[in-house]
Amino acid sequence: MKIAIITDQHFGARKNSKLFHDYFLKFYNDVFFPTLEKEGITTVVDMGDTFDSRKGIDFSSLSWAKNNYYDRLCEMGITVHTIVGNHTAYYKNTNEVNAVDLLLREYKNVIVYSKPTEVKLGNLDTLFIPWINQENEKLSLNIIKKTSCRCAMGHLELQGFRVNRQIVMEHGLESKLFEKFSHVFSGHYHTRSSDGRISYLGNPYEIYWNDVNDPRGFTIFDTETLEYTHINNPYRMFYNIYYDDTPHQMLDVSEYTNKIVKVIVRKKSDSKKFEQFIDKLYSSGIADLKIVENFQLQENEEFEAFESENTLSILNRYIQEAEIDLDKSLIQKVINEVYQEACELI
Repeated sequence: MKIAIITDQHFGARKNSKLFHDYFLKFYNDVFFPTLEKEGITTVVDMGDTFDSRKGIDFSSLSWAKNNYYDRLCEMGITVHTIVGNHTAYYKNTNEVNAVDLLLREYKNVIVYSKPTEVKLGNLDTLFIPWINQENEKLSLNIIKKTSCRCAMGHLELQGFRVNRQIVMEHGLESKLFEKFSHVFSGHYHTRSSDGRISYLGNPYEIYWNDVNDPRGFTIFDTETLEYTHINNPYRMFYNIYYDDTPHQMLDVSEYTNKIVKVIVRKKSDSKKFEQFIDKLYSSGIADLKIVENFQLQENEEFEAFESENTLSILNRYIQEAEIDLDKSLIQKVINEVYQEACELI
């Protein structure tokens, strides 16, 4: 039996941005639903953070999610197993009140899991593990220890895996707790990574600048063979363009409509020609344009930022190289959270 696994969809992201929801929809219409139909998928596992804000959802975003995602899954007769993640739990210390349970009760094909639960997917016994917090930690660890399930799927915060391309998580649960399972799939971290047993599958699309050029999509998992395949999302939101006295006539702007673009200037010897280059970019109907002309800090600074880096990678590398007697991984985690919150204000 083949199933689809998707995680960290973050409906309502970027302050319920229409730009981002339109971008999400291309993935669902052109990639996700056609693949489900082609593969004959009748079961989807959502591993958490279906909605973006734990405190509430804009009515237009809820309407979008129902009209473009849940209604269609219901019409297709697809069962959706939805695991509560940290973004869908209202409180940080319990999963009892959560968005997916409250918002999706009308859908008989959607099953919500706020507590660790053993579920049979085809012939495969699978343990679903929602977000582990203060209230359920003891219960969750006890079930993980006692279960006979071969496979686990959840929304886990484990040490040693990449939160994104810039940060490796040094806090959270130890991966050795899951040695008994042949396969563990998880959401929560948005970039793909695997140690051979535990796999973070990544979210379906780019949401922040630190996602640029990082593969996105969802996963097809065969419950009989235990083989899985990533289905990539070909659509991007963020683009880096490197300007090196590049003639504007050579620039193909067709793919930048409704995209967020950063022009990184390596060499600019003629301001008028540069303005023509930028004007051509604007003519494509880009959603937002950032221009970066100087990566150099003051001459007496030892730290140097490179043009290939984004804001978050620069901050994290600065912290890592700083001579401070503090927990650098904890500081990086806080910076990452503040950065994402700041992006929400844009």
